[in-house]
Amino acid sequence: MILALDVGNTHIVVGCIEEGHILSIVRIQTKSGETDAEYAIKLKQVLELKGIDPAGFEGAILSSVVPPVTGALLSAVESLTGCRCLLVGPGMKTGLNVRIDDPSSLAGDLVAGSVAAAIHYGTPVIVLDLGTATTVVAVDGNNCYRGGAILPGVRTSYTALSADTSLLPDISIAAPKKSIGTNTVDAMRSGAVFGTAAAIDGMIERFEAELGQSCALVATGGLAQAVIPYCRRPIICDDDLLLKGLWALYQKNKR
Repeated sequence: MILALDVGNTHIVVGCIEEGHILSIVRIQTKSGETDAEYAIKLKQVLELKGIDPAGFEGAILSSVVPPVTGALLSAVESLTGCRCLLVGPGMKTGLNVRIDDPSSLAGDLVAGSVAAAIHYGTPVIVLDLGTATTVVAVDGNNCYRGGAILPGVRTSYTALSADTSLLPDISIAAPKKSIGTNTVDAMRSGAVFGTAAAIDGMIERFEAELGQSCALVATGGLAQAVIPYCRRPIICDDDLLLKGLWALYQKNKR
C-alpha cells in the first residue's frame, strides 16, 4: 500500500492505495505556516481514524501546487512512514511528451490528472479540474501534453465578487431552476453554474478545433459535480482522477 497526497491551495487530499485500488480518502486543510511535525501529527491522526497503520506503507508520492507546504509535507510523510516520498516534478517518468514552453514549470496536479486520463480514458483527451482555479488541459493522440488554459475557480470568483460588491451576497454554488434569474441569488448562481458550464463548453470547442480532432472529456475537482452536469457536452466526472494518476506515477518511478 502507498500513501498518495495531492496538495491543493485549499485542501490536501490524502489517499491510501493498494494495487491500484483506493482504500481510503481523507482531506485536511492546506496551511502554509505549519511545520513538518504539525503535518505529521495531523496525518497520523487521520490515518489512525481510518484504522490505517502509518508504518504499513511501502512507499509514498506527493504532488503539490503550494511550494511553502511541499517541504514540510515531504519531511512529515517520510518521518511518519519511514518511506522516501516521491515528488511529482521535473525528471519524473510520466509517459507524456510535455510540449509546453518550459516543461519544468508544469504543475504536479496537471501531470497526475493528465497521466490518469490518458490511461483510463484514452487519448486525445481534455482534462478539466474545477477547484480553487479551473484548469483545462489537452493531451493529444500521440500522448503529447499540449498545454491548456487557467480560469478563476468558481468559488474563488464569487467569493471575490461578494467581497468587492456591496449588494451581492456570498452564495452557495448550486444551479438555480432556470438560467434567467429573477432574484439576485439565483442570478449569481446562474452565472456561477451555467456561466462556468458555458465557458467550459466553449473552451472544449476551441481546444478540439486547434487539435483537429474530437477528444475524450473528463473532469475532476471539488466543484466538478456542481457544474459539469450542466455542460452541453457529455463529460465524465472522476473524483479520484488525481489519486489514480499518482498511483500510476509511483509505479513508473519506484525503485
